[in-house]
Amino acid sequence: MPVNLKKGQKVSLTKDNPGLKKVVVGLGWDVNAFDTGGDFDLDAAAFLLTDSGRVKDSGDFVFYGNLKHTSGSVQHMGDNLTGAGDGDDEQIKVDLSMVPGEVMKIAFTATIYEAEARRQNFGQVNNAFIRIYNEETGEEMLRYDLGEDFSIETAVVFGELYKNGNEWKFNAIGSGYQGGLAALCANYGVDVE
Repeated sequence: MPVNLKKGQKVSLTKDNPGLKKVVVGLGWDVNAFDTGGDFDLDAAAFLLTDSGRVKDSGDFVFYGNLKHTSGSVQHMGDNLTGAGDGDDEQIKVDLSMVPGEVMKIAFTATIYEAEARRQNFGQVNNAFIRIYNEETGEEMLRYDLGEDFSIETAVVFGELYKNGNEWKFNAIGSGYQGGLAALCANYGVDVE
C-alpha cells in the first residue's frame, strides 16, 4: 500500500526495504482543459545536488536534453509532449546504489515548455503528481498529489530523494517558481546558454 504524502512530509524509502536499489520516479498530469492555444508540454527533470544544495556541474542536471547522468545512476526515460493518457507521463529511473557519494539529494522538478509564449502556468494543470515505485517489483511506494495552488508559477519542485545516514528518504516539496526552467537552473547552479 503506497504512502500518500502531504506537502512537507518526509518518508524513508529504504527503512522498510533494506535491499532497495532501483526506483522509478513517475511524474504525471492531465492535459490542458483551458483554451490557451496549445497542448501543455511539461518537462520532468532531476538535479543531483551536493550538500551545498547546488549541482557540482551542468552534467548533474538530467532532463530531455541530457537523458543519462555520467554515473549511470539517474536516467530520464524521454519527453512526453502532451500529457495524454493515464499513468505516468514522464519517468526518471534512479539506481540508488550508483548515486555518486557527493550527491546528497536529487530534486525532481517539472516545468512548462515555452510557458510564457503559450501563456500557460501550473494553475491550469490538473491532477499533477509524483510517485515512486520499486523498479524490480513494480510496487508503488509513495505518491504525492500536487494540488492546484499555483496561479503564476511555470516551474515546480515536486520533491526530493535525499540521503540521511544510510537511508534514502523522500521529501514532498511542492514549491512553485516563476521563470520556468531558467529559474530552476539558477536556483540549483546550472549554467544555461
